[in-house]
Amino acid sequence: MPISGLVITYNEEKNIGKCIDALFKVCDEVIIVDSLSKDKTVEIAESKGAKVISQAFLGDGPQRTVGLPYCKNDWILNLDADEFLDTDAEDFLLKEKYLEGNYDAFSFRVKNFLADKLIDFSGWYPDHKVRFFNKKTASPSEAKVHQKIVTTNEKKVAVHILHYGWDSFDQIIAKKNQYSTWHAQQLFDQGKRVGPFKPVLNGLVAFIRCYFFKKGIFNGIDGVTIALIQGFFSHMKYAKLIKLQNEEKKKASN
Repeated sequence: MPISGLVITYNEEKNIGKCIDALFKVCDEVIIVDSLSKDKTVEIAESKGAKVISQAFLGDGPQRTVGLPYCKNDWILNLDADEFLDTDAEDFLLKEKYLEGNYDAFSFRVKNFLADKLIDFSGWYPDHKVRFFNKKTASPSEAKVHQKIVTTNEKKVAVHILHYGWDSFDQIIAKKNQYSTWHAQQLFDQGKRVGPFKPVLNGLVAFIRCYFFKKGIFNGIDGVTIALIQGFFSHMKYAKLIKLQNEEKKKASN
């Protein structure tokens, strides 16, 4: 059964060539939805045989949805540019094990790496993500951040995606800060409103969960740092939501 590879990109010249090469091991086409990159992402992608669609960024879910009509196959492998299939996932797809049973989406386990170090603590493993689905009955949600696949019959499988998302803690913090802004706006648009203690409470709970209950405590300074970053993300998400709430009240009072 043929598979279409689908990737959304923005300034991914570092990863996109390797990503496309890896996708062509299991896919017969690769579709790139590029958010008007300013580097050589598009040039590299086209040189590797991928079809590129240019689209200003609409948000995580909507951006992926843009690419679906360009995919000729029903089965979609939707990776990020810094994600690669592990050998067990390649085997799962090449042997068409996904056709066993009436499933329309599959959740793979994600191994997250900081540089070349596997982060298998603080709740970062197993980190399940649906990256493979049948577009006839499943599709990306409209969420602008941390979108999920809307599916009627999902199955978790013990095969892996390798995620090389960061080279340093600085990059993790920058990405989490960006996500917190997007997530706050998404919650605000959905009508979510919170009280003044929500950021501190959620940040503290996130740190305690990651450090004490998700094995961060057994991983030295890295364990402390990752738990603090998780707490930071949770805190900032709601702090930024409160800022949006206050701006809304100011406009209403004027």
